[in-house]
Amino acid sequence: MKHKGTKALICALAMSMLLTGSGFDVNAANGLAASLPAAGLGLAMSDGSSVKDIREDVKNKKGTSETQSEASAESGAETEAAQEKAAETESAKQTETESQQTSESEPGQSEEGTQSTERETGSSETETEKSTAETAGQESSSAAEEKEVVEAVEPVIKEPETKVSDEELQEEEVKETLIIAQVNDYVNIRSTPSTESEIVGKLYNNSVGVLIDEEDGWYQMKSGNVDGYVKAEYFKTGDEAKRIADEVGNRIATVNTQTLKVRYDASLEAPVLGLVPGGEELTVLDEENGFVKVSIEEGDGWVSMDYVILETEYVTAESVAEEKARLEAEQKAKEEARKAAAAAEAKLLAEKQKKEEEQKAKEQQAAAESSQSGEQQAAAQETVSTPVVSGGSGLGAAVANYAVQFVGNPYVYGGTSLTNGADCSGFVMSVYKNFGVSLPHSSSADRHVGYSVGSLSEAQPGDLVCYSGHVGIYIGGGQIVHASTAATGIKISNASYRTPVAIRRIF
Repeated sequence: MKHKGTKALICALAMSMLLTGSGFDVNAANGLAASLPAAGLGLAMSDGSSVKDIREDVKNKKGTSETQSEASAESGAETEAAQEKAAETESAKQTETESQQTSESEPGQSEEGTQSTERETGSSETETEKSTAETAGQESSSAAEEKEVVEAVEPVIKEPETKVSDEELQEEEVKETLIIAQVNDYVNIRSTPSTESEIVGKLYNNSVGVLIDEEDGWYQMKSGNVDGYVKAEYFKTGDEAKRIADEVGNRIATVNTQTLKVRYDASLEAPVLGLVPGGEELTVLDEENGFVKVSIEEGDGWVSMDYVILETEYVTAESVAEEKARLEAEQKAKEEARKAAAAAEAKLLAEKQKKEEEQKAKEQQAAAESSQSGEQQAAAQETVSTPVVSGGSGLGAAVANYAVQFVGNPYVYGGTSLTNGADCSGFVMSVYKNFGVSLPHSSSADRHVGYSVGSLSEAQPGDLVCYSGHVGIYIGGGQIVHASTAATGIKISNASYRTPVAIRRIF
């Protein structure tokens, strides 16, 4: 009888979980599971009980169950004795048969009493197996008993268990820290923390990265698509890095509607300052109450956040492969631009020679005449007032000279006509079209054509000077020609009248 109580308890739990479904008391099962040994699982129970304590608890429960079984057996024995006394007058064969029948009926009586007890505790069919096992005198071994305990406990343990992936654990353990490169030009990113290891990329001045680890004066970091090691001495971290990041980060609002109205105030009822086409990237100056303040050619105004996508742009690392691809693309763009402009340059030269010949003929005719007409005087004044571009490459200077002749013509939103009206990118596009170069009708897209020029001090005539929502053509002497606004048309302005966000060279 040593293991009968435990076996019954185990069977009751297992069979009830499998068969009774929603009728099983989950809270009771969880409490029971906490008191059973987890042999072979290698798991600690949530209440901290040892395997020895748990087994002692199971033995106590077995003792109670055995006492109840013995009481039931004694009652059955009395009933058997009374039946044998009443049958003394019958033959030995009949007495033996009745005794056998009485013995077979006792398990049924024990089952009935056990089932009644089990219904009060939430059990049902499993104790029938227990009673049958007791009558047969079967006893489970300690090893078999522990196996059944495991089978009963496993579903209870596994069901609520939540597993955390290695990747999630790593994300929790790694504290990402911002680092900012502070160098004259760039710092190499290497494959291992050694100056002898392979260079896998570059971080330029004010580029942003994420610190992963620190080792002997080296930072393990990630920036853009590049992972590697950099010398710690060339970087700022902590509050200083965050301060620099706030200064060098470019907050951008990208227009996500076909035409966006920029208003004077942060209200949809405010007057319209200007219009911006879809896809344009505007520099954000402020944010409040669902509106952002942006910079456009007409001035600073407000747009609803519902019509823009906000993000902060930082300069990140460039891998060796990315640098190679960029340089190849820029070289290809240069070659294509030069080829496309070769015919245009020859055409311009021919037109220039023709104009010089015509001008010479006019001068000879004027010398023969005693006076000039009013029309000739006006033409001469216009010739003097048109800026003459000098410096830069021959093609760039030719572009700038061609562009300035349209000063005074109207600005038209969405237009591309150099005479009847164009907007800023339409003006730049049409000027370069005359030189066989195809440019996009978008000031934001113009930031990515040609190749980059570092600053205005390095700009040459013909370069594109890009601003928030605007673009113009550099003509030298710190000036640009551009289709400004509907009020001012195509005009010449100081290139630094607004802060450029990019300068691109086509030729």
